[in-house]
Amino acid sequence: MPPFTHHIFVCGNRREPGHSRGCCDPDGRQALRDCFKAELKKRRLGGSVRANQAGCLDQCELGPTVVIYPQGIWYGHVQPADVPRIIEETIVNGRILADLLIADDWLNTGGRGPSADPSPPPAQ
Repeated sequence: MPPFTHHIFVCGNRREPGHSRGCCDPDGRQALRDCFKAELKKRRLGGSVRANQAGCLDQCELGPTVVIYPQGIWYGHVQPADVPRIIEETIVNGRILADLLIADDWLNTGGRGPSADPSPPPAQ
């Protein structure tokens, strides 16, 4: 089997309702991950792209969070409606979605943001 071209990790961390850092999978159903799997299957990309549930990715304030490797693309506030666009634009066409992108300066602060402000950071 050839290596995967992309590996999509979907944060499935759960926190108590109302937690100050937020929660990527509040109902624990892995619904976002399932959306990625269904879209990959629909497009017959399952042999080259993998989608998995991940534990905490430490970007809780920006959740639900998705990271795509080996490219190292981090997306925040991802919703099921975003999945077809992520697959089409990022996985198939290699384009980064600025409106979902988590900026490097946010990632490099351990998810606390450049000013510890939990509002969405600007895209790169």
